[in-house]
Amino acid sequence: MIASRSALFQLCFRSLFDPGRGYAFPCDSHGCVDLDHLGEQARNNYLYARAMVGRELSAPFVEPLESH
Repeated sequence: MIASRSALFQLCFRSLFDPGRGYAFPCDSHGCVDLDHLGEQARNNYLYARAMVGRELSAPFVEPLESH
């Protein structure tokens, strides 16, 4: 998972075939991910996750980050 200090939500893509696996990216409450603040690997993972919706991953959903 990728965390951002200012993000209060994360956009989650869950695996359709392997429970507990998937991707999560910091986002706003509407699910908008700021690609300019992602590193290169995270940006590539985000683009991959979007391309694999319905094939390997579920449609994305927004969930609040757990506070520790």
